[in-house]
Amino acid sequence: MRVMVFGKALETGVMEPTPEALEAFQAMDKFTEELVEAGVMVAGAGLKPTSEGKRIVHQGGERLIVDGPFAEAREVIAGFYIWEVKDMDEAMAWAMKSPVCGDGSIEIRPFFEVADLEGFVTPEELATPRDGERGRLGVA
Repeated sequence: MRVMVFGKALETGVMEPTPEALEAFQAMDKFTEELVEAGVMVAGAGLKPTSEGKRIVHQGGERLIVDGPFAEAREVIAGFYIWEVKDMDEAMAWAMKSPVCGDGSIEIRPFFEVADLEGFVTPEELATPRDGERGRLGVA
């Protein structure tokens, strides 16, 4: 099963390169190497602060663009991983090994997979796309 693992943190703006921050980055790099060696890691990245982001809000049929920072955000996604694991128990075991880099939380959410859609869509929509293209439902 594939899961997305969100690292959430309190919005603090730009992270200064303090000795503590550099140590946290080194710990995350080591953890990421362990995930790669175990064959769990699919993808991952850290994210810049919301001050460098944009948000599109859908409201009454209109789309509004909001520039960051997002004042109402108390916790923001600081980074993510995509892991391939056998089940949520394995995902939780890996997450519990993750270094603690300040206050925040980790959220793990499974992806919708083709098998989850059976009975809701036609077999044609579930068919594997050709030539590496994604099907209408965005699953490969």
